[in-house]
Amino acid sequence: MNRIDRLLGLIIYLQSRRFATAADMADHFGLSIRTIYRDLKALGEVGVPILGEAGVGYSLMKGYSLPPVNFTKAEALALSTGGLLLQRHATSDFRKHMDTALEKIRAILPASNRAEIDRIENSMASVAEAIVPKQADLSLIQLALGAQQLLRFRYQGYGKTEAEVREVEPRGLLYYLGRWHLIAWCRLRDDYRDFRTDRMRDLEVLAQRFTSDREFDLAAYVREHMPAPALRVRARFEAEALDRARREWWMGLTEDRAEGCELTLNTPDLDSVASWLLSFGTSVTVLEPPRLRSMLAERAAAAAAHHRRTP
Repeated sequence: MNRIDRLLGLIIYLQSRRFATAADMADHFGLSIRTIYRDLKALGEVGVPILGEAGVGYSLMKGYSLPPVNFTKAEALALSTGGLLLQRHATSDFRKHMDTALEKIRAILPASNRAEIDRIENSMASVAEAIVPKQADLSLIQLALGAQQLLRFRYQGYGKTEAEVREVEPRGLLYYLGRWHLIAWCRLRDDYRDFRTDRMRDLEVLAQRFTSDREFDLAAYVREHMPAPALRVRARFEAEALDRARREWWMGLTEDRAEGCELTLNTPDLDSVASWLLSFGTSVTVLEPPRLRSMLAERAAAAAAHHRRTP
């Protein structure tokens, strides 16, 4: 990165944060702290209003901002490709916002780049459209997170026959097991709760804002509440099933053997793995643990008995 790009990058970095330390900037750009100090001094000499506060860090003077920055061709293509995937695999509210964002990006591109990107976009396609469960408007949740506003919704938990009205202080959005989850302080339960967004109904952002002495760290919450993948599974796949197994559980380790290819993986629970392995039919053999073999045998027998019955 040349110095002009680096100085521009420093302004953009500061513009996107309230404060940043020299160490933060050095780590972000892969530079020494001494180089960061020199760059900050250079920016100040050309009139960029950078403020420094002892023990806090650096910031741009309130009200200062760069004029709109053009995207490079590579950046525009990266955003366009991400937009294509979102349009096929995201909920309708995200698709709508992505469509308008891509239109704005396209509008500020030079005509030559725009024509080339159009040709590249026309050469890309996503054939399989993911089945996205109906869920709450994530953009509303994000707005409430940013503004620290209360959310109210009706929520029907697992196994419940009726929905309850909840008022919550939103703290984080988490995606796992194919669903978006809102982590929030529930005023009804007086504790943090994990709410699946596809179980929310009548979501609304309240005008009331919240402040709290309760420190919340989403990464720490995940470490504490998400089970570690402590169980080891080994399974042997026939050749025709191996490609799918690798694609769907790419974190596993594979080893080719004369009898077939073995996949070793770690999981926090056997239940989800049992359902997944069962979908391979006789193309997979569970080698360990024995309890997982028993689970597959029981489920297969139950499924066979169910389908033998005349409806």
